[in-house]
Amino acid sequence: MAHYDFNTVIDRRNTNSLKFDFAAERGRPADVLPLWVADMDFRAPQPVLDALHRAVEHGIFGYSDVKSDYYDAVSAWFSQRFGWQTRPEWLVKTPGVVYALAMAVRTLTLPGDAVLIQPPVYYPFFSVIRDNDRVVVENELIYRDGRYSIDFEDFEQKIVEHQIKLFILCSPHNPVGRVWSEEELQRIGVICKKYHVYVVSDEIHCDFAFAEHPHQVFLTVNPELTEQTVICTAPSKTFNIAGLQVSNIWIPSAKIRRAFLKEIDRSGYSQLNALGLVACQAAYESCDEWLEQCRAYLWENLDYLRSFLAEHIPEIRLVEPDGTYFAWLDCSGLGLSQRQLDDLIVNRAKLWLDAGHIFGGNAGQFQRVVLACPRATLEQALHQLHTAVKAERSSLHGHKI
Repeated sequence: MAHYDFNTVIDRRNTNSLKFDFAAERGRPADVLPLWVADMDFRAPQPVLDALHRAVEHGIFGYSDVKSDYYDAVSAWFSQRFGWQTRPEWLVKTPGVVYALAMAVRTLTLPGDAVLIQPPVYYPFFSVIRDNDRVVVENELIYRDGRYSIDFEDFEQKIVEHQIKLFILCSPHNPVGRVWSEEELQRIGVICKKYHVYVVSDEIHCDFAFAEHPHQVFLTVNPELTEQTVICTAPSKTFNIAGLQVSNIWIPSAKIRRAFLKEIDRSGYSQLNALGLVACQAAYESCDEWLEQCRAYLWENLDYLRSFLAEHIPEIRLVEPDGTYFAWLDCSGLGLSQRQLDDLIVNRAKLWLDAGHIFGGNAGQFQRVVLACPRATLEQALHQLHTAVKAERSSLHGHKI
């Protein structure tokens, strides 16, 4: 068995990294430690690198597409890991899931239509709706006793009141870390079937569900919704190849698929990144071992963060995740305003995290931390946070904040 190294800190600065090289452009101090954007600070799996090296050695990067072995690799992954049987004709390749969400919004709704989402949720959900002249309707998740759940009464009420045409599901949920149970997915399916609501399920984080909370593809739980569901997947988060821009979108309905492809044509897009296609196939064919070691490392990072907070910063509460490689932190125990919290994180702890308020809902007291980094990076970040919180405590003359 190959042993992969996730401990080595790789210098990503001066590589045009969005995470490391654009703090000033995005209004942060230049010396912040970034744990915000959802990519990994790990090298991609060796089989992916080997496949890319072969393609580079060939030296020609013309317009490219894929043959049946690409589909075989991707479909086998979802069959073996999630028990989901796909068909070749369902597959539509796009440069990213967010692009696919925008195309789905344009395909399945008209300007002025209402689209339902569940904040706090991945913030591009808002923009792909609003920027296409649709209306965002929010079924805010319930946060109670340190855990999130779906308000199903409100979910159905919002569908009826706003004549919802489309629901965008985040599964597993970013940023709160929920992996929806079979019962929850079934309840969603029943309501969406009842009111003829299209479902677009963003399942990009499906490979990072804990064993006790297995991810289930929406259509494996709701096969009766096959003709009104789009499933969005990608190798980008799983294998750290987001910059190679390839996603696999599954559209069983021939009618929806034709309309979706028409929207892609309208956007002027055709062939995907040639190297992205190479990387995707290699990842799904040959990188099971890398992923299992990566997952184990991520869960150890989560354990470290959990213990550190409990011992040193008990005012900050980890919202226990079912999956993903995020830590969603409830900072309300610090007793700070949203503005004060952001100042503490950015200017005093010198960290660049994703502030909770950008995810919508009542999340102004939360912060999202990406755990896909070497342990030394996480340790440094938490010590910087601890130092800033201690200083805040001292400024209040020993009174608990």
